[in-house]
Amino acid sequence: MTLRCLFVDFNSYFASVEQEDDVDLRGRPVAVAPVMTDSTCCIAASIEAKQFGIRTGTLVREARDRCPELVVVPARPARYLQAHTQLMAAIADCIPHGTPGSIDEVPCWLIGRERQRDNAIAIARSIKRRIADEFAAIRCSIGIAPNQFLAKTASDMQKPDGLVVLEQHDLPHALHALELRDLCGIGASMEARLLAAGIDSVEELCAAPKDRLRAAWGSVDGERFWMQLRGIEVPDRKTQRGSIGHSHVLDPKLRTLEGMRAVLFKLLAKAAMRLRHEDGGYLARGLQLHVRFVGLDDRFSPSVEFAPIDDTPSLLHQLAKMLAPLERAAASGRWNARRNPPLSVAATLVGIELRSARSGELIAATRRRKSVTAVLDKVNRHFGNNALFVASMKTAIDHDAAPMRIPFSHLPDAALEEDVQTKAHAHAEELVRLRERQFKVLAETAHKQAQTHKQGQAKPQAPATSSPSGATPRIRVPVRAAPPSPQLGLGF
Repeated sequence: MTLRCLFVDFNSYFASVEQEDDVDLRGRPVAVAPVMTDSTCCIAASIEAKQFGIRTGTLVREARDRCPELVVVPARPARYLQAHTQLMAAIADCIPHGTPGSIDEVPCWLIGRERQRDNAIAIARSIKRRIADEFAAIRCSIGIAPNQFLAKTASDMQKPDGLVVLEQHDLPHALHALELRDLCGIGASMEARLLAAGIDSVEELCAAPKDRLRAAWGSVDGERFWMQLRGIEVPDRKTQRGSIGHSHVLDPKLRTLEGMRAVLFKLLAKAAMRLRHEDGGYLARGLQLHVRFVGLDDRFSPSVEFAPIDDTPSLLHQLAKMLAPLERAAASGRWNARRNPPLSVAATLVGIELRSARSGELIAATRRRKSVTAVLDKVNRHFGNNALFVASMKTAIDHDAAPMRIPFSHLPDAALEEDVQTKAHAHAEELVRLRERQFKVLAETAHKQAQTHKQGQAKPQAPATSSPSGATPRIRVPVRAAPPSPQLGLGF
């Protein structure tokens, strides 16, 4: 019994949720974009879109060229988090799951008789059935293997809706047909290092001794990778968080000096709130900005260091000072904001350390700023994020810029990152979508009942036949319950 991990990977997750909610999108190539502009990248593509070579990171403009029939829809992070919660509950009905590494995947640990191949496969199939019962368009691929690394690899080997089992006796030959980049942890730079070390295939990687992989990685991570390839479960290493930040591609309406400034202030305020609330709270020692421009290779990338702080007023004051040279360049004509408008912005807090490692604040002015920040946080946690905000963010708030995003490495805290205005708007849209789906189901059901009634009147009913046991067979059609909707009082 070498099987220890069952890994669930939801196929084309964001796009599948969009197809789940909109029947008209099913079977069509769909791409999800952070903002509705051709200059941004796709953050997800449906199974149909992937057949045209459209992937995460493909420019929307390029995706439209590859597939003129492509439907591009705006991202709805709050909805993806809601569906994630429903999916985790569906999996939990079949087997307890571990901590999700990201929104579209989760490991499940096998124990006792669950590690037997037939039993593990039965659990995987029960998960697939449970998801299919609740969702019309969302499917998953499942990998089962001796450790999480190999189970995740197996979940990618047969898509969509696949099921692959790798046992100890399947290793390593079952991996030889893969490309180096197919293995989790090998990106473009690591692939280049392996090629430089004379390793150009997974077969050579599996055959390489431990010390050779350590040399190729330049650290003990090479030895960890060697063990994972052999089915050994390597415990995660605790790492110190080094930075907290956010980036955003500007909507064309915000590609101005004022719009760029407002979005940067909002991004930094969001990062500052995360800084104070994650893992018991951090302090930051520095701030880095990055601004890209349309038609220019040069970037505006200032950075500054300061004494450890976490309050929003102090950080926004630092940001304002850092933007001053760019504002002077625009005023003097050295930067033409019309000809080369800002395209994307990023604000990153660096040099962070746990707040518990520091003593209390002694400077009165700093204590006042921290008190203001505490009140700001308290109001926003009670009434919703950015229910109260500084005036410099107003333009970004009015345009719903820099909304909550879902990174690949962790799940965001909606209470910290979802704006109260965006949340109310999203709930209203979701309620309308839900009512539309319910009306369609009712109409279809009524039509089927009418057809059945007509057929019953046209033909004499045949006597019911009995099964061998003597019982009259019945066919039960399960009715999928609609998900609960927020009560917004819209009169539906």
